[in-house]
Amino acid sequence: MFDRYEAGEQAVLVHVNFSDEQNKEDLDELQMLVSSAGVNNVGVVTGSRNSPHAKYFVGSGKAEEIADTVSALEADVVIFNHALSPSQERNLEKLCKCRVLDRTSLILDIFAQRARTHEGKLQVELAQLKHLSTRLIRGWTHLERQKGGIGLRGPGETQLETDRRLLRGRIKSILKRLEKVQKQREQGRRSRKRAEIPTLSLVGYTNAGKSTLFNTITEAGVYAADQLFATLDPTLRKIELDEVGQAILADTVGFIRHLPHDLVAAFKATLQETQEANLLLHVVDYADDQYLQNMDDVNEVLDEIDADEVPQLIICNKIDRLDGVEPKIDRDENGHPIRVWVSAQQNKGIDLLKKALTECLRQEMVNHTLIVPASDGKVRGLLFELNCIKEQGYLESGEWVVEITMLSSDWHRIDKKVEHRLSQYIKH
Repeated sequence: MFDRYEAGEQAVLVHVNFSDEQNKEDLDELQMLVSSAGVNNVGVVTGSRNSPHAKYFVGSGKAEEIADTVSALEADVVIFNHALSPSQERNLEKLCKCRVLDRTSLILDIFAQRARTHEGKLQVELAQLKHLSTRLIRGWTHLERQKGGIGLRGPGETQLETDRRLLRGRIKSILKRLEKVQKQREQGRRSRKRAEIPTLSLVGYTNAGKSTLFNTITEAGVYAADQLFATLDPTLRKIELDEVGQAILADTVGFIRHLPHDLVAAFKATLQETQEANLLLHVVDYADDQYLQNMDDVNEVLDEIDADEVPQLIICNKIDRLDGVEPKIDRDENGHPIRVWVSAQQNKGIDLLKKALTECLRQEMVNHTLIVPASDGKVRGLLFELNCIKEQGYLESGEWVVEITMLSSDWHRIDKKVEHRLSQYIKH
């Protein structure tokens, strides 16, 4: 579609320090992104500016320096730690005589490598096409040529219009397929709601240790690595919690500052697990100097996907990298858990985490001892179905004595279903 230089594996990285907080990025994070993409970093060019330059993003002198570095190190791609406009990309490619990628394109490339499920691949392609469409509209002038010549006169479209039309068609088709997948997910969520199984969703900055924690709690064997965006496709597993019973734990894609907007939009369906959760487990890498900034960035994305109202439990992870920090639960003035200190890698504090989860979910739980007449088989069946029975026995008169723990929403639901209200069976 484009006459562009081929990208290779030898990259020169460009990082600009801006005085403006809005444009600030982290060089270490760029190096981790590059390594996650499987690219070899052969050199770094840094500079400082107050604001981006219209033509090259960096000043013309710095742009010449980048071109000289590319030539000297025989690099075949330049990766900017910032978002570039299509014209800046084009101008830099002309000057450096190699492929130029910005931060958004790099993240999209990593996502394309990581997507495993059908849905994940569709979402990544959608984000890539949306990103590409902006490059079509404002970039590459060679696409403006009118088709011409004997046998080539078409419907009067320019090449650019044809490409736009093809893109629009592909985007439409992907959205249709994603809608189908979303309906299936919605069905799964509805059936879990009907069964009233609480859902816990792991959220956090990329590489905070979510998948390692997920594996430690569920023994699921999900791919976990010390790299950014190791997890892309959501994974759900059932876990058993004392006094609560079954719960669903969801591992989701990690967030990152200035996450490309198209990606947030494309992953709306996946991130819905987060919106619908009873509790968010916000996993934080406490060994990272920038953990406060990372937490703010995660909360920003949660706000963007309308999940900011869901209750959070902060999981302070990687305490094995901190001196003198032991596993513990921090509580608020009412004694409710607000933070749990753990090391997922070394399996430290996981029991405390489960205890905190039980307490958080138990706030929505009811505990009762019921005396159910032998004739009321319907109540008996419903209680067994919910798997909420802790202990049971029989009186000499044949009545069934049962100790139950269930979500208060379950209690109200069954109470409406049965002929004799459950509250009549409570042992006082």
